[in-house]
Amino acid sequence: MKKLFIALLLSVFFMGFSQDRQLRKVATIGFMNVENLWDTIQSADYIDGTKSISNPAFHRSIPVDSIPFLEVTEEYFGPWINEALIGKKVVRLQGQSEEFTPKSGKNYNTSVYKKKLENSARVISELGVQYTNTAPAVVGLLEVENRQVIEDLIKQPSLARHDYGIIHYNSYDYRGVDVGLIYQKRRFTPTSSYKKEVPIFNSDGKRSYTRDILVVIGYLDNERVAFFVNHWPSRSGGEAASAPKRNAAATVLKKEMDEIISKNPNTKLFAMGDFNDDPVSGSLKDHLKAAYTPKDLSPEKPYLNLMYPLYKRGVASLAYRDAPNLFDQIIVSQNLISDTVGKEYSVYKTEVYAPRYLITKQGNFKGYPFRSWSGDTFTGGYSDHFPAFVIVQRQAQ
Repeated sequence: MKKLFIALLLSVFFMGFSQDRQLRKVATIGFMNVENLWDTIQSADYIDGTKSISNPAFHRSIPVDSIPFLEVTEEYFGPWINEALIGKKVVRLQGQSEEFTPKSGKNYNTSVYKKKLENSARVISELGVQYTNTAPAVVGLLEVENRQVIEDLIKQPSLARHDYGIIHYNSYDYRGVDVGLIYQKRRFTPTSSYKKEVPIFNSDGKRSYTRDILVVIGYLDNERVAFFVNHWPSRSGGEAASAPKRNAAATVLKKEMDEIISKNPNTKLFAMGDFNDDPVSGSLKDHLKAAYTPKDLSPEKPYLNLMYPLYKRGVASLAYRDAPNLFDQIIVSQNLISDTVGKEYSVYKTEVYAPRYLITKQGNFKGYPFRSWSGDTFTGGYSDHFPAFVIVQRQAQ
């Protein structure tokens, strides 16, 4: 009798939850650092300066074997910025571009590549599904080599049925690592997109090339939104020494967010990615000026870091040098914050996604994300970062 009573209570609870969800429209917006999702072919950058800067063909990722067959106007030693390359046709070799190839110590072959695709697709397809019963509407991608790997990713069975579109631009990152964005075509309609370079410099004054910030503007279920996909400079060389590089990225991001919201205050902004800093770090606190709680929002701090409450509870998305960190974050504009479910989207829930299969179960890295590589050995794992997502909700039409 007791078991029957408990079963009845559970059935009422889940029926109520299901009915409540039917009264709301929900969507998942998330991102994942896919930890070096590269194909098996060594690549280089080819810049065709006769194309428009806003055209992805201006900067392409090409197999190194194709270099002899491409038109090259000069051996270029100038700065690698779009404006300086207009009218030129040049090739740029990528640092460590042979690392993810069959000839490298990693023996990165087709079998490993296919497993990487399968693993990444599985995780992405599950983001927020417990709240929405479907794959995410929009997903930012970090550490992708080129557009081709994203094309291969969305063809995986767990993602293919959702009909994802792709937005991607090549960056001048020294390794050729990029960010990208995929979206369910039935949910999100992009109207414009572009990349913003992050100009940073080493202590000797020389330019250091990093990932661009991807900006995508459009309509999510007919609401105007903008997404900013970030992968800020790492802490290589030490946190303090490298901090100015992340401060520079924060300045670029804030400028873009401010400009978009000033042109249309109704636009809802989502900045996401691996910031290589915690929510309390200077880059996010002082340069992006992201508020910690809704009550801290103000004209000077118009953006809310949704991850701060998780950070205060000790939630981490990775372990850097044996210390837990929450580098993977989502920051939103204040027009997404509401105490009630209204006619427009607002934030319902934010999570770091860490199911058991994404966690290392034994050894020196027990409890860490189950990463793909241990040195040059492929582990069969997923990523060295846990992904994150936000659920937005509104009244059903």
